[in-house]
Amino acid sequence: MPKISINGKEIEFEKGMTVLQACELADVEIPRFCYHEKLSIAGNCRMCLVEMEKSAKPIASCAMPATEGMKIKTNTAFVEKARKGVMEFLLANHPLDCPVCDQGGECDLQDQSLYYGVDKSRFVENKRDVKEKYMGPLIKTQMTRCIHCTRCVRFATEVAGVPEIGAIGRGENMEITTYLEKSMKSELSANVIDLCPVGALTSKPYAFEARPWELNKTETIDVMDAVGSNVRVDTYNWEVKRVLPRLNNDINEEWISDKTRYSCDGLLKQRLDIPYIKINNKLQKSNWDEAIDLIVKKIKNLESNQIAGHVGDMTNIENALGFKKLFEIFNSKNLEFREKKFYINPDEKINYIFNTSIKGIEESDLVLLVGSNPRHEATMLNARLRKTYLQKKIKIYSFGDPGDLTYPYEIIGKKTDDIKKFINMESEFSKKFLSTKKPMIIIGESALELKSGKYIFEELKNFLRINNFVNNGWNALNILVQNASTVGLTDLKIFPNQKADFSFFDKLNKKEFKFLYLLGSDNLEIKKNGEFIVYQGSHGDKGAELADIILPSAAYTEQNGLYENLEGRIQECKKASYPIGEAKEDWKIFNMIIKKYGENEKVLKFESLRKESLDNVANFSEINELPKFNLTDTNKITTEFFSEDVQIKELNYYFSNSISRASKTMSECNHIRQKIKKTGTNN
Repeated sequence: MPKISINGKEIEFEKGMTVLQACELADVEIPRFCYHEKLSIAGNCRMCLVEMEKSAKPIASCAMPATEGMKIKTNTAFVEKARKGVMEFLLANHPLDCPVCDQGGECDLQDQSLYYGVDKSRFVENKRDVKEKYMGPLIKTQMTRCIHCTRCVRFATEVAGVPEIGAIGRGENMEITTYLEKSMKSELSANVIDLCPVGALTSKPYAFEARPWELNKTETIDVMDAVGSNVRVDTYNWEVKRVLPRLNNDINEEWISDKTRYSCDGLLKQRLDIPYIKINNKLQKSNWDEAIDLIVKKIKNLESNQIAGHVGDMTNIENALGFKKLFEIFNSKNLEFREKKFYINPDEKINYIFNTSIKGIEESDLVLLVGSNPRHEATMLNARLRKTYLQKKIKIYSFGDPGDLTYPYEIIGKKTDDIKKFINMESEFSKKFLSTKKPMIIIGESALELKSGKYIFEELKNFLRINNFVNNGWNALNILVQNASTVGLTDLKIFPNQKADFSFFDKLNKKEFKFLYLLGSDNLEIKKNGEFIVYQGSHGDKGAELADIILPSAAYTEQNGLYENLEGRIQECKKASYPIGEAKEDWKIFNMIIKKYGENEKVLKFESLRKESLDNVANFSEINELPKFNLTDTNKITTEFFSEDVQIKELNYYFSNSISRASKTMSECNHIRQKIKKTGTNN
């Protein structure tokens, strides 16, 4: 490997690295504003100046390729004077807004000016003023503070895939703006707030809420979708003030979706904080003893086959297992977690996870979408697809029309007949697919909901196995599930009789259930007709509207729990706050019912639930690690084909769960999106 000398110390570096990256290998910190590891190099802030032997002037280390034998110095008086000069120019027009700026305490400019700034300015000219720009309901602008690092411009163009931000004007008249002053249409737009090294772009919903040193910080995960993005939840007392991304290159890198970031204000609204009982068709405030007594009384007067339960989209594994154990006490097996009829084969782990892994997308050389819209169903996974497209220019194809994605794709069929031709090697695309080395097939829930859902999954899996695209080195079979709880609850076999048939839905439609227990379930379509419904959840959403009894429980930020993301990776969601009012953690509510039912010896313990949960997770390796496989041949399953359209169901992205539906910020985003659809503009 080539070597470079940094401050007299020889360092080996990889070919293609810049001087700045080589300095990082030597544990030498280089100040920077425009440079970012995940973005292209701009080289326009000049803060990263270093001294290079035989160079009369300092060099910008972020843009200078490192070469064999270079001698770099980063701590000389020459370098310090150069950086102080750059800082003086950066502060020439920067207002003294630190006391009122939301970036205060987390500002790169503030930090660097401490080391390289001077205590007075030599400029006598008036500071320039730039009017505020409109970038939507999420991003607050104060463009007078902007230092033109262009991080936001590069992010929007390269990562988000919506080139809506750019620079207009030249010289001192240059301004960063959305060209037509519209709201950014990307689901990743608010990441520019984290990227901005000054206070030019800050969070509009979080404006003037708190200072960073006042907040308690909890490293946890997101449950708004099945990706399991790593986040940090910041709380002030019990109140969640903001959610920020946490670096995890295997999953979300250092980005998060706008829904992940801004749904948190929904944790404060429409909360259930006390038990309710419906009397004379009106919900009346009650207490725990009265509510639990009524539930147990109802259950004891019913046959076990008349009792059913449905588990919601954000339920952790421990609580789901506790719910299953509760139903074992009731002697009922009528459990389900799916909100709609989509095909799942729970016999083998690879049948219901994203086997290639999110990071593995970058190794792929062809992607085939089958009834899937990754942009709305898994925003961070979609960002990885775009990244791979930009790096390798891979071809992306689709069965069905997913709409506007952030990369070019080709629709190769809109009917199940086209999929059948592909499987039977009767299309040109079949040959193209087989000519690749590491292809991927991503099957969405919209495809699995079709009458041909079983045929699509099983025959595509068989096609991949026959052609050796499912092996221990590369598995091209991927299921894109939409909910955070789906994979974990599939592992726990939350199905009637532990089979993934549709008997729960059939019995529900035939009104065979007399007692229905909804655990955080708000998206199940129910036409109530005489059933006694218990809703246990955190928000007064769709499930609570139908309920005869409401039991208030904790939201995902208010209790510890494990979740299994779409890759089959177990991650821990940590308690960042406390349940509101009289609300309790889910498993504690189950214990109250169990005790009242007279089964004291079967009382649940959280530690035991966690241990048993992990024992039930198929192919489990370690927490935060991908599952381990030793693939074996399986029997071919008989399927039935139906000729039908492959329609990708539109997901109401900003209103996908009870927390986001309670969020004022998500409501504003949804209003703007609907306005754009109708009029083509959001002005």
